[in-house]
Amino acid sequence: MPEVSLAAPKRRWARRLADQREFVLAVTLLAMVAYVAVRHPEALTLDNMSVVFLALSVQAIVAIGMTNLLVSGGFDLSVGSTAGLTAAVAALAMRSDVPVPVAILLGLALGAAIGVANGLMIAKIGINPFITTLGMMGVIRGLLEVITQGQNISGLPDAFKWIGQEKFLGVQHPILICLVMVAVGDVLLRKSRFFRQNYYIGGSEKAAVLSGINVDAMKVFNYTLTGALAAVAGILLASRFGSVSISLGKDMELKVITAVIIGGASLQGGEGTVFGAFLGSLLMAMIVSAITIFQIDVYWTTFIIGATLLVAVLIDTLTKRGRRET
Repeated sequence: MPEVSLAAPKRRWARRLADQREFVLAVTLLAMVAYVAVRHPEALTLDNMSVVFLALSVQAIVAIGMTNLLVSGGFDLSVGSTAGLTAAVAALAMRSDVPVPVAILLGLALGAAIGVANGLMIAKIGINPFITTLGMMGVIRGLLEVITQGQNISGLPDAFKWIGQEKFLGVQHPILICLVMVAVGDVLLRKSRFFRQNYYIGGSEKAAVLSGINVDAMKVFNYTLTGALAAVAGILLASRFGSVSISLGKDMELKVITAVIIGGASLQGGEGTVFGAFLGSLLMAMIVSAITIFQIDVYWTTFIIGATLLVAVLIDTLTKRGRRET
């Protein structure tokens, strides 16, 4: 009898642990690293891992804002185009002898303004987030093509390139910026009373309104934050590459949404963490790196990312359905 009473809590504890998406992701990442270490130990060098973290850094920054949106029941398809346009505007400003800090602030302000526009159309006018951000994605990408005329913007100042290319304590700046922002974002979403309102909105918008939460204001804030973070990502990419191409930020929204859903956020709202989104971003970066390591045709990359998103959504839907039935 005592053995049964001890075994039951252990099983419950193991089940709760398995239900934690962050734990499952961590185990998956460790298994992937172990497999690569056995098959291709030369791939796990410090330089190669730095490349992986550098690739995920901008994606993880955008994932902070996307997590807030998904937790509150929204999402944004325009983040990639926003990153491209804001980087181009900042680059053109610098080419016109605008001081680097002012040009960066101009790009950030534009990203926030795009987020405000998305938020107002969704919260105040009531347009569906999918339609709103899909349309905004087309508008912004079109503006990017107009202002660049399909040409790369190069010749950026060294002071600007220093942000994305130099290192501190041997770690490239974008990685450090990403880690700091993810840590702050995770703490705020978990502990801050203001940000935790998103969980109530995503759980039940009507209940959130009745409890006194200004739902419309939170929606506008979330989209503004996401637009500003997309601008940060675009500026970091431009600084890292030393130029802005017309394709900058293309397909970023697919990768970010996939990473956030893998990390535990639900398309139905009310669930998700920034740390989980970071682990999801890391898993996506490791998958892309594995494609190169195992010499898989690079044309499979988009297929694999799309398939991963479908599997993540399927798991989320089935998990939700299982919870309702129990």
